[in-house]
Amino acid sequence: MILLLRKNILIILILVFAFFLRVYQSGSHGIYLDEKYTMVISQGIVMEGANQKDVFFAPSKTTFTPAEFWKPKSLDDFIEANIRGDIGNSPSYYVVLWLWMKIFGLSDFSARFPSVLASTLLVGLLFIFVKRHFKSTNLALLSAFLAAIEPFFVAYSHMARNYSMSFFLTLLATHVFLIIYERTKAGKKSAAYFVAYGLILALSLLSHYLTLTVFLCHGLFVLFYIRPFKRWIVYLATTLAGISIVSLWFIYGGGSYTFKTLAHQAKLYKDVALNNPTNNGYGEILPATLANVSQKSLPLFTDLFIFSNGLGQFKTLGIRNMALALFLGTAAVLMLHLFRRKQKLPLWVALLYPVLLIAGLPFFSVTNLQLVALAALPSFIYLLIISLGSKDADLPAPLLVFTLILSFVPTLFLIVMAFRNGHTYGITQRYSGFSFPYTVILIAFMIRQLSRLPLAFRGALAAVLCIQLFFVAKLLNDVYQDRAPKYTYFSITRQPNPYYVTAQKIKQLYAVGDTVVYPSRKLYFHDEIEKTYWPYSIQDAQLTNLYLPRDAKYVQRLDTTETDKIILTKPRGVKITLFDLQGKTYRY
Repeated sequence: MILLLRKNILIILILVFAFFLRVYQSGSHGIYLDEKYTMVISQGIVMEGANQKDVFFAPSKTTFTPAEFWKPKSLDDFIEANIRGDIGNSPSYYVVLWLWMKIFGLSDFSARFPSVLASTLLVGLLFIFVKRHFKSTNLALLSAFLAAIEPFFVAYSHMARNYSMSFFLTLLATHVFLIIYERTKAGKKSAAYFVAYGLILALSLLSHYLTLTVFLCHGLFVLFYIRPFKRWIVYLATTLAGISIVSLWFIYGGGSYTFKTLAHQAKLYKDVALNNPTNNGYGEILPATLANVSQKSLPLFTDLFIFSNGLGQFKTLGIRNMALALFLGTAAVLMLHLFRRKQKLPLWVALLYPVLLIAGLPFFSVTNLQLVALAALPSFIYLLIISLGSKDADLPAPLLVFTLILSFVPTLFLIVMAFRNGHTYGITQRYSGFSFPYTVILIAFMIRQLSRLPLAFRGALAAVLCIQLFFVAKLLNDVYQDRAPKYTYFSITRQPNPYYVTAQKIKQLYAVGDTVVYPSRKLYFHDEIEKTYWPYSIQDAQLTNLYLPRDAKYVQRLDTTETDKIILTKPRGVKITLFDLQGKTYRY
């Protein structure tokens, strides 16, 4: 009873710790491009004003007010905003966010808080998931702790985007799926669970289309392990019911443009990859050769595991250094294999094993302790393999295979799509992030196996894990400082949101007779979805008005001769610069 109480206290402490890691600094930095679209889409506003013609573009109309900007929006407005801003993706997320901000107000912190909550709840759900399906409270606690400190989860909890919600929903779907499997094997009725599964499937797909990769894993499990075949019918019927709900969005809602837009983007990115792979405005997009896809995808696989996070960076570590580290690591893992069952290790083994892990340091061309972690990587992989096959793991083969499928199929799907589309644009961690809860479980098994090794092996590998934890802590600090490009997309810290800052100045300085003047740059459209009814940008005006009172009568206008400065014009020609956006410096 006391032990159970202690473990309950532990999971509560882990959840509090996870929440703190996620809420800390979550509102400190300005919203980046995708979050700008999140903000306007959730309010039924089309970026650049395709559904605000009467506000910005009406004949003989040269000024506008926040009250006009915030006029009531219809369902069609929300659908059009979703089509033009996010190719019809993530409508369930935008509904949640709209409702959240109706209750708690519109601010950067408020917009990001649902992601904080979803990411924290995922930690708790992972504890329940492991305890229920892997039959171990200790393993569940370890998994929850690893998920709490996972930099990927922390980074995406700071974004007003769908990802944290999608990660939670797909784990919940897998949890319900396995309950159905257990109950069916036991001959119990599962109708309510099938209904729940179908609804979660629909919500997941409508939170992000690539959650499809998780349900593809569920389908593979059914194909491999559900017998007799007649049981497939109810699984198939449930999946079709969930998809039928989603199909309503594709037939009557914003999803009707999704496939057309995806086809257009695939062609566009392929052309960019072939003709201008670097200086193109989209980031580096390479042709989908075997070498390019390998270079892009290896970091995705290594970053799925805390013990290998950052070990797939060719440019940082150097190919020659990596080859030497792996060569030494292979020799070390052979020793681990031969002597791991010994009660007492020979002295030469106890000394040589850690020496092999650090032997490359004098020869590496860069001083980076992560190369020591790379040397230990074969040992960690070996431990992972034997931990999953050990008798004390007592894992049913279907559950083991299912966990491995869920850990790797989402990334493999991205690789297949890269070759199919001819470019590497979609090979990015956030699109395969649905795998992280399952790789966390695998790491927990590996750590449990590590604790059973002879002291010399255990001590050496524990020291390497501490080195990795140092780099994980450094990565977390970089996330908080907004300089972790692989997760936050920025290497230089963003300043506070310039549009929020400008809005506060307007509220403070504006007087009757004043006019707020916004820059209006020339626009260049890539396709019909981007095309608006005005060839100049109104984005700066839109984003500032998000933070102004909805009933305010501030007089505002656009200036197509100005590209950067937001100006407050007062009577007698007095001009006050409210904010200088300095090109793209503050537009992110």
